[in-house]
Amino acid sequence: MPMDEIEFECEEKMERSVEFFRTELRTVRTGRANVGLVDHLKVQVASYGSTMDLRELATLSTPEPSLIVIKPFDPSTLKDIERAIEASNIGITPVNDGRIIRLPVPALSGERREQLVQQIGKMAEGQRVGVRNARRDANKQIDAEKKKGDLSEDDADRCRDNVQELTDKYEGEIDKLLETKTKELEEL
Repeated sequence: MPMDEIEFECEEKMERSVEFFRTELRTVRTGRANVGLVDHLKVQVASYGSTMDLRELATLSTPEPSLIVIKPFDPSTLKDIERAIEASNIGITPVNDGRIIRLPVPALSGERREQLVQQIGKMAEGQRVGVRNARRDANKQIDAEKKKGDLSEDDADRCRDNVQELTDKYEGEIDKLLETKTKELEEL
């Protein structure tokens, strides 16, 4: 396998780790309303006979910093959406007025903020491990190619350096995401 393919494969794995972390952070509730809290919710729609994501069933908006508004495309799905929100563990009680559902996002307590900061720290570390595993796999591949004689000593060293640069880059991205979300959580 050529050097650039090894690096490309490694970078793809690292990028997936960062994207996964970014997606996971969207589901962490802060004191501010964010449609990312609910857009991924699975809703069992009896009239359709299937399970769908909430974002496929309704328009989601945040007209105020502490309110999420859900307006279903089909009013008959209102009760199904409400049940899905109540069954989820987001900790917000839906308010149904017959046309739309309002989700008032309460402010977080100091203790809960600390718990969430610890939780996202663990999530970040899990994805850093994913990035390091991609580096380890790439280095194993480099060693295998060098052993077969497909890569020279200099090319192998250059490739390892490039993989380390990628590792540093993606770990830095994870750290930036973590820092941003931590600041968001600590805001009152």
